Amino acid sequence: MQKFSRLASIQSPADLKKVPREKLPEVAAELRDKIVHDVARTGGHLASSLGVVELTIALHYVFDCPADRIVWDVGHQAYAHKILTGRRDTFATQRTFGGISGFPRISESPYDAFGTGHSGTSISASLGMAVARDLDKRNNRIVAVVGDGSLSSGLSLEGLNQAGHQKRDLVVVLNDNEMSISRNVGALSGYLSRIMTGRFYTSFRKRIESLLKSMPHGAFLARIAKKSEELTKGFIVPGILFEELGFTYVGPIPGHDLEALIGTFQNLSNLEGPMLVHVVTSKGKGYAPAEANPEFFHGVGTFDPETGKGTGGAHGPTYTDVFSDTIVALGRENPNLVGITAAMCSGTGLTKFRETFPDRFFDVGISESHSVTFAAGLAREGKIPVVAIYSTFLQRAYDQVIHDVCLQNLPVVFAVDRGGIVGADGATHQGIFDLSFLRQVPNMSLMAPRNEAELARMIRTAVAAGRPVAVRYPRGAGMGVHVPADPGTIPWGKGELLADGRDILLIGIGATVSSCLLAAEELHKAGISAAVVDARFVKPLDADLLLPLVRRIGRVITVEENVLAGGFGSAVLELLEENDERPDHFRRIGFRDRFVEHGTPSEIRDAYGVSVGHVLEEALRICASGKSFIPSILYGIRSRLEKIV
Repeated sequence: MQKFSRLASIQSPADLKKVPREKLPEVAAELRDKIVHDVARTGGHLASSLGVVELTIALHYVFDCPADRIVWDVGHQAYAHKILTGRRDTFATQRTFGGISGFPRISESPYDAFGTGHSGTSISASLGMAVARDLDKRNNRIVAVVGDGSLSSGLSLEGLNQAGHQKRDLVVVLNDNEMSISRNVGALSGYLSRIMTGRFYTSFRKRIESLLKSMPHGAFLARIAKKSEELTKGFIVPGILFEELGFTYVGPIPGHDLEALIGTFQNLSNLEGPMLVHVVTSKGKGYAPAEANPEFFHGVGTFDPETGKGTGGAHGPTYTDVFSDTIVALGRENPNLVGITAAMCSGTGLTKFRETFPDRFFDVGISESHSVTFAAGLAREGKIPVVAIYSTFLQRAYDQVIHDVCLQNLPVVFAVDRGGIVGADGATHQGIFDLSFLRQVPNMSLMAPRNEAELARMIRTAVAAGRPVAVRYPRGAGMGVHVPADPGTIPWGKGELLADGRDILLIGIGATVSSCLLAAEELHKAGISAAVVDARFVKPLDADLLLPLVRRIGRVITVEENVLAGGFGSAVLELLEENDERPDHFRRIGFRDRFVEHGTPSEIRDAYGVSVGHVLEEALRICASGKSFIPSILYGIRSRLEKIV
């Protein structure tokens, strides 16, 4: 059992302010210990939050929250913030079903000024708060904490531009840990390095060094000049950059020095207008495994806190792994293939592609909209760009998908990872909207595999299609299906009848096909014959397969891990309407009009009505036709299903 003598007395920032300043390092040490040991049990965003422990303490020690607003960007920096703001005793439940969120959210605490699960939002939101404050003639302070590469986000730069123009009292804290999720990329993050290694600067430095050495005590003066180089790089150059944007620049400040941080934040009350405080931190600070491998510990599963080794057990290849192998194989076959990611090289499975084809790999930073239009430009000139992106982040580039890719019918392939339920990251990250928002766009085609072998075939099909195509696949391990060395492609626009039947038709897409097959097996034991179709394509649908089955069977259930509004089931309904088909019974199983919270995938499916059990219940209701024996059948099926699952 961990002992937290200092943390035990802190239930709010007001309690933190009672701790003598010389004792604050003890609070920092206990915070790190608690974060590591609790995240080891639940998984979570560890390295980011460890890097801002002292920064969090200093902010809450100086500012008066919740009247003062602290907006975290991105939200996975906020674990220490949660513990210090009344959630110490519930922090161990974060990211678990019914527990607290892994991200700030307004409904959870008055100290969470703004819900932040995606990056780049804090400056714009904070500026809005500052304007509202001024309109109401209040004098509370607004702080945006920008970190993990969020400054490369286009939204952050738009916010900086407007904030500098507005001249409102606003503090932007730049948490500079030289990382996003993967290593920072882009012009902004490389600006200082280029300045300090450029020909003019290096030539100037050599001339100054020679001049100094020719003077009395020259060697000593040269050493002093060398020591001042880092100060010049860190203070003068970035200061000019942000001053030109209209900010008063302060820094860089050592981000693990509590005295320096507290003193700096206290002195800000002497300044007016927008201020940028540059704080230099180390991601994973204080926990050796996370310091050594911050990318792995960015979003980590359960692990042994003593060793840092994962405890999740052995699993087969994930869908992301299969995509990774497939895209590398395709890269060898086709020199026009290029890979694109938005700061998620490892997460999207492009690491092998980057290593194999470094000149054909592009990490654009946290700039999803740019990644899509960049891909469109490549496609216009004869390349085949594959944009590997999480479903939740593709939402940020919707206009570019429509305007820059589909309107011009350019052959961009979207490898949409984390489609459907993602689990513990919760409402901000569940990939349950993509089937709806992608299928409605003209010229876009959309596929979803039922297993990893199908994923390999679909990626190959998409690359060869010569048009905009999205392949949407889930998070996590596959079904254990062997992927052939040469998986081939699938027939364009064709689904597959996996099991024939006479009583009811179950139509699945992607991960839900396995649920349909399992439900069909249980229905068969109850004397109900179920046909199962893997639609494969959400768009175009296979009318030649579906329409005859619907006419013959007359009872239909569609199953999807997507919102029902405009989703896969809606697409099937539209197909039936266009062909004047009216089945006797039609049910859609998917997510109703609500956001899906965090939990394990099985907990979420059960709670939100998309589990195998719900498919069974709907099938039995449709087939019952008022027969009284159905409840007893359902009870027997449920008992068997519990043993299987």
